[in-house]
Amino acid sequence: MNIIKGFNKSKSFLSANRFINLSSDSILQSSQMVFGEPLDAHSYVQKIVDQVRNNGDQAIKDLVLKIEGHETNGFVINQEKLEDAYNKIPKNLQKALTLSSERISEFHKKSLPKSWYDETEGYGQNFIPVNSVGAYIPGGTARYPSTVLMSTIPAKIAGVKKISITCPINSNGDIPDSVLAAAYIAKVDKVYGVGGAQAVAALAYGTETIEPVDIICGPGNLFVTLAKKIVFGDVGIDGLYGPTETLVIADNYSNPTLVAADLIAQAEHDELAKPILITNSNDIATKVQSELDIRVSRITRNSIAQSSLQDQGAICVVNSIEESLTLANIFAPEHLCLAVESPEKWVPFVLNAGMIFLGEFSHEVLGDYGAGPSHVMPTAGTARFNSGLGVQTFQKTVPIVNISKSNSIKIGELAATIAKEEGLTGHAEAAEIRKELFE
Repeated sequence: MNIIKGFNKSKSFLSANRFINLSSDSILQSSQMVFGEPLDAHSYVQKIVDQVRNNGDQAIKDLVLKIEGHETNGFVINQEKLEDAYNKIPKNLQKALTLSSERISEFHKKSLPKSWYDETEGYGQNFIPVNSVGAYIPGGTARYPSTVLMSTIPAKIAGVKKISITCPINSNGDIPDSVLAAAYIAKVDKVYGVGGAQAVAALAYGTETIEPVDIICGPGNLFVTLAKKIVFGDVGIDGLYGPTETLVIADNYSNPTLVAADLIAQAEHDELAKPILITNSNDIATKVQSELDIRVSRITRNSIAQSSLQDQGAICVVNSIEESLTLANIFAPEHLCLAVESPEKWVPFVLNAGMIFLGEFSHEVLGDYGAGPSHVMPTAGTARFNSGLGVQTFQKTVPIVNISKSNSIKIGELAATIAKEEGLTGHAEAAEIRKELFE
């Protein structure tokens, strides 16, 4: 990893390219193959979305044939396959997924907001779940049963009545058993074997066999992210996600072996993943670098991890933990790990982070698989204004106003004054007439 010394140089590195990259050179070639013309990323995905919106199932079949090179007859996975898949997976995986689902459920139950009403003031607020949710689960060459649990269980706890998932099929024409088993555990209502932008479009607008939903959630590749951006407004979107990232803050108290292991765990996700260490200790920086060099070659995805560490990662050495936290707030990481002495005391200084991990035993990998909160978190600096997926993602806040006669006339006076300033005399009259008729 690159070692960067000093606050200003670290700030420059961490501030660079803090956006979700929605461009790709490979798209021109793909669009030529699918549509017979070179298109930029947005135009390409827009065309996919439009075709699915206008032509439904047939558009998806045509796109699957052109993009993935195989025919497909149907997209709906029989519910019986979910239980069959659960029975096929190893017992230890059954247990792990079940225990994870229980922790996720308990966390989100405790996160549920409560509706409230103040009779004296005549106002309140209801929290109402949306009716339907569709979760995109990445697939193809990958399998992510954890994302099924992390996306659908919060929706279930929030009170959503209809929950579906969509997942690309693998080279064998199937969705992995572990993904279907997770859907069985989470009591998902419908499973669709569709991936890419066409899956997002289908969930947004519906087809002959795929039901439209109120909110689409979950991570995905460039095509999925662009499609979510395009359909936003016609359907709710949880967020737009880029490559995953972890920022570890360490001091002389920290264990360099554990810090290195956590950075490598992040780096193996993707060559574009961002593993970052900020420390006030030159000794820790040197020891972590040494541990990284030793350990990265041992993992299965070592080439991916090495690329991430070299091209996207950094070890930033600054003067203090205070400076480290200032940089962390500027970077606004998806995951922030406080691997320092007495980490609890620094929590109030954290302003921008998707999730905070305190100490060496509350490490980020636990957040991926079963600590409790959803692992679908804001990336690319969007933690400045967005939160991770949770029950709040799937609920609407609906204010209630029930003001008494006396308060109505009193508030009506200020309302009429402001309305006249804005030139809305009809508004003013609607407020004043109540005083004239009833006072």
